[in-house]
Formats: sequence, structure tokens, C-alpha cells
Amino acid sequence: MSQAAEFHNLDNPEDGLFRELAPGLTTRIFAGEQAMLSVVTIAPNTLGTMHHHPEEQWGVLLDGTAVRIQGGEEIPVKKGDFWRTPGGVPHTMRAGPEGARVLDIFSPPRPEYRKAGKGFGTAEA
Repeated sequence: MSQAAEFHNLDNPEDGLFRELAPGLTTRIFAGEQAMLSVVTIAPNTLGTMHHHPEEQWGVLLDGTAVRIQGGEEIPVKKGDFWRTPGGVPHTMRAGPEGARVLDIFSPPRPEYRKAGKGFGTAEA
């Protein structure tokens, strides 16, 4: 069996399952059995919706600048910075003036993200 379907590209806008999270905030989702990746694009100066979920989440800022709002703190992040968000901790992001692109990694995969749609799913704060 070919493994070609298991290979993806961060810069291919047609790759992954597209989801609009909020105005100015979109993601492409790549779900496996034990983990899930989400490539999030945030428009300049856009603030995401504060939310939480039971899954552990790691994030990597791929492009741009942003402020990570997590557990009541605001922490500036730049390209190359990465962070961990434990399950149940409220969080969001505000992109800088050039926008931001983030790679999020979830374990286990978020079940409500296994289909295209809108919003952050069922566990909004």
C-alpha cells in the first residue's frame, strides 16, 4: 500500500480539511489516530475566540508575530517560538500587524474537528 497519502505540505492551501474558526481565522486539519495537526492562519490584528478543550495542545509560530493569551496571561510570541497548552486551560491568540500562521498539535485528536465546518467546536469557554 502506498504511503503517498500520508505526506502533506504546510504551504499547499488545498491540503487538509479546511475549517473557518472565526472571521479572519482559518485552519487546515490533518487528523491521525493518536494526534492531530492544525495549520491556523490569523489575519493581521485579529483576535481569536477564548476557548478551552480537554485535549493537550502544542503550538509553533510559523510566520508573523502574535500574543498568546493563555491561563489569564498575555505572552508575546515570534516566529520559531512554541508552547504547550494543557487540557482545560482557556486560551486564544491575537495576531500582530502582519498576521500569523501557527502549527497546532493536539493529542488526542479533537473529535469535533474531524469534519469541515465553522467555529471552535463544542468546548467553548
